[in-house]
Amino acid sequence: MTQVSVVGPDGGETIRLGRTQMRILEDGTTTGHRLGIGEITLAPHTEGPPQHRHAQHDEGFYVVSGTVHFTIGETVHIAPPGTLAMIPPGAPHTFANLGDEPAVMINTFTPDLYVAVLALAALTSGNRPAGTARHAADGTGTLLIRQT
Repeated sequence: MTQVSVVGPDGGETIRLGRTQMRILEDGTTTGHRLGIGEITLAPHTEGPPQHRHAQHDEGFYVVSGTVHFTIGETVHIAPPGTLAMIPPGAPHTFANLGDEPAVMINTFTPDLYVAVLALAALTSGNRPAGTARHAADGTGTLLIRQT
């Protein structure tokens, strides 16, 4: 039978990086690693990551609530709820919540390469909450998720 994934409102692994929280909704397991999906919650007055580029995957952001400021290169885009930003490989980008309320976005990765990077960053920063999944290399360079 084909594998199906249904993640409820309290499901998924939660990763915290500073004042930003990401809930992994699809880590690529169900999609043959073609797609990863996360829900990002940015606290009020929170800068995102330093401007960066991805060499091998597209990244999408759909703003669910709050207003997110996307900086793509030197251009700032103000994104209210209902906005979709698609970032192709090689495009320098970052985001921030400059408002007084939390901002929530659905984040996609095609393929799912960056999901494991975020999980590893949370592990190495010590921001992995108790009871969440652990990620470890399996000897082939692949990161595995193991429930603790």
